[in-house]
Amino acid sequence: MSGTPLPVLLIHGAWQGAWVWEDFSPLLAEAGFRPVAIDLPGNGTDDTPAEKVTLELYVDHLRTIIEAVGRPVAVIAHSGGGVAASALAEAVPQSIRGLVYVAGMMLPSGMGFGQLVREALAEHPEAAGISPHLIWSADRLTSTVPPEAAIRHFLNDLPLDMAERAAARLTPQPERGRATAPHLTLPRFGSVPRLYVEATEDQSVFLYLQRRMQQLVPGAAVATLATGHAPHVSAPEALAEPVIAFLQGL
Repeated sequence: MSGTPLPVLLIHGAWQGAWVWEDFSPLLAEAGFRPVAIDLPGNGTDDTPAEKVTLELYVDHLRTIIEAVGRPVAVIAHSGGGVAASALAEAVPQSIRGLVYVAGMMLPSGMGFGQLVREALAEHPEAAGISPHLIWSADRLTSTVPPEAAIRHFLNDLPLDMAERAAARLTPQPERGRATAPHLTLPRFGSVPRLYVEATEDQSVFLYLQRRMQQLVPGAAVATLATGHAPHVSAPEALAEPVIAFLQGL
């Protein structure tokens, strides 16, 4: 690549933070990109109160980061971060060169992930994934993931010691930032090139859910990895190959 490196905004999923990209970011940098890993409001090390967190706040935060970068960016979003990425592309499509969903929630306009899961439950009783294991705050504004459930559903393809360390870094998730359904349009969101990286061994956003989202929101290129839910943590080199090829084509 020549010229100024393309900035790549890295959006984590629920209960996570910027730290999940620690092993993946250097691979982007080596390929000539500029990784920008962030904590969404109320997530990771960001101390925004849970009652103030909304999808709109996520998008405003992301827009502020893009403005600070000073040029259009590519976006890589994992899991629930895909909702914020889609909403961001709808808000500022001219600022988004391309979207990558990593086992991500690439949902159609007006649909939340909970609805997708409910529609799958009759045929796939396990589709609820992590939800039955969540521990809720008294006010129901935040949830936490027990370490053993995180290892089983998020980190199943990692050695146990590495999975335990990663599970210990998860933080409470504001529910108002998780249970959201973006409004998307074809001229705005639909104008942005997309790549969907599916994870065949995912025990959280199961493969049949990933492929149902691809059916509901067609038009993305697709790459397939034989990994669990978080390939950027468990197999960063394997994830980097299709992602970098996509970014180089933008």
